[in-house]
Amino acid sequence: QVTLVETGGGLVQPGGSLRLACAASGSIFHISKMGWSRQAAGKQREWLATISEGYGRTYADSVKDRFIIDRDSTKTMLWLRMNNVKPEDTGVYYCHVGPDVGTWSYWGQGTQVTVSS
Repeated sequence: QVTLVETGGGLVQPGGSLRLACAASGSIFHISKMGWSRQAAGKQREWLATISEGYGRTYADSVKDRFIIDRDSTKTMLWLRMNNVKPEDTGVYYCHVGPDVGTWSYWGQGTQVTVSS
């Protein structure tokens, strides 16, 4: 069992920056890949970024070149640096982890990000 807790959400102005954090605890040895997704009100959950066992990073087109995913070497901390945010980045942001191959195994409870002036 892995527990994930996201922090760092809040209100940010368009064009601003925000850094989300995700703390992982429990059976960390189960974790290979780590990632972030978000869900806007009335919309389906959208995958944003993944960081692999070997620190390979992939991003959705909607956030590529604006968001940066990173983690520590112990896989107990995951971050999402959000730059040049836009109103359409508003939503609940979730961190998730899983094995190298297959679906995500564990999800956090989410943190709200609101982009508004």
